[in-house]
Amino acid sequence: MAVIFETPRNLLGKEGTDLGASDWLTIDQTRIDGFAHVTGDHQWIHVDPVRAKDGPFGTTIAHGYLTLSLTNLFLPQILRIEHFSSGLNVGLDRLRFVAPVPVGSRVRGRGEIVKVEEIKGAIQSAIQSVVRVTVEIEGQEKPACVADTVSRYFP
Repeated sequence: MAVIFETPRNLLGKEGTDLGASDWLTIDQTRIDGFAHVTGDHQWIHVDPVRAKDGPFGTTIAHGYLTLSLTNLFLPQILRIEHFSSGLNVGLDRLRFVAPVPVGSRVRGRGEIVKVEEIKGAIQSAIQSVVRVTVEIEGQEKPACVADTVSRYFP
Protein backbone atom coordinates (compact mmCIF):
# COMPACT_ATOMS: atom_id res chain seq x y z
CA MET A 1 0.00 0.00 0.00
CA ALA A 2 1.33 3.40 -1.00
CA VAL A 3 2.46 6.05 1.44
CA ILE A 4 0.32 9.07 0.57
CA PHE A 5 1.37 12.72 0.64
CA GLU A 6 -1.40 15.29 0.27
CA THR A 7 0.80 17.66 -1.79
CA PRO A 8 4.36 17.59 -3.14
CA ARG A 9 5.30 20.23 -0.55
CA ASN A 10 4.47 17.68 2.18
CA LEU A 11 7.53 15.71 1.02
CA LEU A 12 9.84 18.44 2.34
CA GLY A 13 11.68 17.23 5.42
CA LYS A 14 10.69 13.59 4.87
CA GLU A 15 14.15 12.33 3.92
CA GLY A 16 14.74 8.88 5.38
CA THR A 17 11.07 7.89 5.19
CA ASP A 18 10.67 4.18 4.47
CA LEU A 19 7.99 3.74 1.81
CA GLY A 20 7.67 0.00 2.23
CA ALA A 21 7.47 -2.48 -0.63
CA SER A 22 5.35 -3.02 -3.72
CA ASP A 23 3.60 -6.23 -4.71
CA TRP A 24 5.70 -9.13 -5.99
CA LEU A 25 5.96 -9.56 -9.76
CA THR A 26 7.05 -12.75 -11.52
CA ILE A 27 9.58 -12.27 -14.29
CA ASP A 28 8.60 -14.79 -16.95
CA GLN A 29 10.16 -15.47 -20.34
CA THR A 30 7.27 -13.73 -22.12
CA ARG A 31 8.10 -10.46 -20.34
CA ILE A 32 11.81 -10.84 -21.12
CA ASP A 33 11.10 -11.62 -24.79
CA GLY A 34 8.72 -8.65 -25.02
CA PHE A 35 11.38 -6.33 -23.64
CA ALA A 36 13.89 -7.73 -26.13
CA HIS A 37 11.40 -7.09 -28.93
CA VAL A 38 10.79 -3.43 -28.08
CA THR A 39 14.46 -2.63 -27.37
CA GLY A 40 16.15 -4.76 -30.02
CA ASP A 41 18.34 -6.41 -27.37
CA HIS A 42 18.11 -10.08 -28.34
CA GLN A 43 21.28 -11.25 -26.59
CA TRP A 44 21.08 -15.03 -26.07
CA ILE A 45 21.49 -14.79 -22.29
CA HIS A 46 18.05 -13.18 -22.23
CA VAL A 47 16.10 -14.86 -25.04
CA ASP A 48 17.59 -18.29 -25.74
CA PRO A 49 16.67 -20.71 -22.91
CA VAL A 50 18.47 -23.64 -24.55
CA ARG A 51 21.79 -21.82 -24.94
CA ALA A 52 21.41 -20.01 -21.59
CA LYS A 53 21.09 -23.39 -19.84
CA ASP A 54 24.83 -23.85 -20.45
CA GLY A 55 25.62 -20.19 -19.71
CA PRO A 56 26.90 -18.60 -16.51
CA PHE A 57 23.47 -18.52 -14.78
CA GLY A 58 22.02 -21.81 -15.98
CA THR A 59 18.94 -20.06 -17.36
CA THR A 60 17.90 -16.85 -19.08
CA ILE A 61 18.04 -13.63 -17.08
CA ALA A 62 16.11 -10.39 -17.32
CA HIS A 63 17.78 -7.46 -19.01
CA GLY A 64 19.18 -4.97 -16.51
CA TYR A 65 17.17 -2.23 -18.15
CA LEU A 66 14.01 -4.34 -17.91
CA THR A 67 14.63 -4.56 -14.17
CA LEU A 68 15.21 -0.80 -14.02
CA SER A 69 12.05 -0.08 -16.04
CA LEU A 70 9.99 -1.89 -13.41
CA THR A 71 10.71 0.95 -10.98
CA ASN A 72 8.07 2.84 -12.96
CA LEU A 73 5.59 0.08 -12.10
CA PHE A 74 6.65 -0.14 -8.45
CA LEU A 75 6.81 3.59 -7.58
CA PRO A 76 3.04 4.25 -7.65
CA GLN A 77 2.53 1.18 -5.46
CA ILE A 78 4.80 2.60 -2.74
CA LEU A 79 4.38 6.39 -3.07
CA ARG A 80 1.37 8.49 -4.01
CA ILE A 81 1.43 12.26 -4.16
CA GLU A 82 -1.79 14.17 -4.62
CA HIS A 83 -2.83 17.68 -5.64
CA PHE A 84 -0.30 18.76 -8.24
CA SER A 85 -0.73 19.76 -11.88
CA SER A 86 2.04 17.71 -13.46
CA GLY A 87 5.04 15.57 -12.66
CA LEU A 88 8.17 14.68 -14.59
CA ASN A 89 10.69 11.90 -14.39
CA VAL A 90 13.92 13.90 -14.37
CA GLY A 91 16.31 10.95 -14.38
CA LEU A 92 18.51 8.99 -12.05
CA ASP A 93 21.19 10.17 -9.65
CA ARG A 94 22.65 6.71 -9.12
CA LEU A 95 22.04 3.28 -10.61
CA ARG A 96 23.61 -0.07 -9.82
CA PHE A 97 22.78 -3.52 -11.16
CA VAL A 98 23.76 -5.71 -8.22
CA ALA A 99 22.50 -9.22 -9.09
CA PRO A 100 20.97 -10.90 -12.13
CA VAL A 101 17.25 -11.76 -12.21
CA PRO A 102 16.81 -15.35 -13.42
CA VAL A 103 13.64 -16.14 -15.35
CA GLY A 104 10.89 -17.25 -12.98
CA SER A 105 12.10 -14.98 -10.15
CA ARG A 106 9.73 -12.76 -8.25
CA VAL A 107 10.81 -9.15 -7.73
CA ARG A 108 9.41 -6.13 -5.92
CA GLY A 109 10.40 -2.54 -5.30
CA ARG A 110 11.22 -1.16 -1.87
CA GLY A 111 11.42 2.62 -1.50
CA GLU A 112 13.02 5.28 0.65
CA ILE A 113 12.90 9.06 0.30
CA VAL A 114 16.51 10.18 -0.03
CA LYS A 115 16.28 13.90 -0.81
CA VAL A 116 13.60 16.54 -1.30
CA GLU A 117 14.11 20.15 -2.32
CA GLU A 118 12.28 23.08 -3.78
CA ILE A 119 13.50 24.03 -7.24
CA LYS A 120 12.91 27.72 -7.92
CA GLY A 121 12.22 28.54 -11.56
CA ALA A 122 11.80 31.75 -13.49
CA ILE A 123 8.26 30.79 -14.42
CA GLN A 124 7.27 28.11 -11.94
CA SER A 125 8.84 26.46 -8.93
CA ALA A 126 8.61 22.75 -8.24
CA ILE A 127 9.32 20.15 -5.60
CA GLN A 128 11.98 17.65 -6.59
CA SER A 129 12.37 14.32 -4.85
CA VAL A 130 14.93 11.56 -4.99
CA VAL A 131 13.47 8.18 -4.11
CA ARG A 132 15.77 5.17 -3.83
CA VAL A 133 14.06 2.12 -5.27
CA THR A 134 15.69 -1.18 -4.42
CA VAL A 135 14.45 -4.01 -6.63
CA GLU A 136 14.52 -7.08 -4.40
CA ILE A 137 14.58 -10.68 -5.61
CA GLU A 138 12.53 -13.02 -3.48
CA GLY A 139 14.75 -15.40 -1.50
CA GLN A 140 18.01 -13.64 -2.39
CA GLU A 141 20.13 -11.48 -0.13
CA LYS A 142 21.43 -9.19 -2.87
CA PRO A 143 18.97 -6.94 -4.71
CA ALA A 144 18.73 -6.91 -8.48
CA CYS A 145 19.03 -3.17 -8.80
CA VAL A 146 19.28 0.01 -6.74
CA ALA A 147 18.15 3.21 -8.46
CA ASP A 148 17.89 6.75 -7.11
CA THR A 149 14.97 8.07 -9.14
CA VAL A 150 14.52 11.84 -9.53
CA SER A 151 11.00 13.26 -9.95
CA ARG A 152 9.77 16.84 -10.16
CA TYR A 153 6.25 17.94 -9.20
CA PHE A 154 4.66 21.19 -10.32
CA PRO A 155 1.83 22.87 -8.33
